[in-house]
Amino acid sequence: PISATDFKLNTVVTVKIYDSQDNSLLTECMNLCDKYENIFSRTKTDSELYKLNHRQIPAENTENNTYKVSGDLANLISTGLKYSSLSDGAFDISIEPLTSLWDFTAENPQVPDDALIRQALPACDYRNISVSGTDITLKSKTTAIALGAVAKGYIADQMKEYLVSQGVKSAIIDLGGNVLCIGKMPDGTPFKVGIQKPFADRNETIATMDIDGKSVVSSGIYERCFKQDGVLYHHILNPRTGYPYDNGLIAVTIISDRSTDGDALSTACFSMGLEKGMELAQSIENVQAFFVTDDYKIHYTKDFQKEIHVTE
Repeated sequence: PISATDFKLNTVVTVKIYDSQDNSLLTECMNLCDKYENIFSRTKTDSELYKLNHRQIPAENTENNTYKVSGDLANLISTGLKYSSLSDGAFDISIEPLTSLWDFTAENPQVPDDALIRQALPACDYRNISVSGTDITLKSKTTAIALGAVAKGYIADQMKEYLVSQGVKSAIIDLGGNVLCIGKMPDGTPFKVGIQKPFADRNETIATMDIDGKSVVSSGIYERCFKQDGVLYHHILNPRTGYPYDNGLIAVTIISDRSTDGDALSTACFSMGLEKGMELAQSIENVQAFFVTDDYKIHYTKDFQKEIHVTE
């Protein structure tokens, strides 16, 4: 196989192609990461989303704050709104005012001032965002969007689409734990995808699955977190309280055809907790999921083991 690894999208990106020796395919995949980061990043001051959040795009209609955006940004906001609605706001793409208070990438992360958190809460309501074609309406002056929970999945899907269009039939795309498989291994066996054991070394797995052409995405409290005064704070924030979720879950893994859906669902199902998250995952066709509770027990959706061979 040929492969390329780089630090992009604030994570380690690896693309491995098994049935081609054309290195330009790898280069183009990395270029796609850069292209989409310039659209979806909430922190890059020249990205399209940053400009939308800071109202630096000329308004199509100043009366109702409607802005014309690219098809990619409109698509992803639309997907984010779908899962915000499905989770009844437990997952909410308008969480940017809160997200920007919590800096998990800082050298010495701190819990934000409670008064600032309370001030940001009213702005977090996905119902203040609507999409019509490529028109985005932000109904409140304080509404701002964060797409970190769906963007990597979308980018992985675009990379897969490109590679398949170039005749690739066997490859793995890994965007920092968002794994998307194209087909199987060249010998016809499924890819083996390991799920990291929460809080353990990168190479220690809690389960390994046989995957053929599907996406595997995990969300958990171990990905970006810090301790302050003996309390663990992680990056999956509750838009209703402004603080990280504390619901007995430590990780959720979603297996789906599209990585965009897996990415959104892993955060949405985590946010909803074991019971409701399980209900949501089971209500969607061609989706399997497993939940890891804080006692390190694995809870599978119905028929998971029939569909996917898994070794704990």
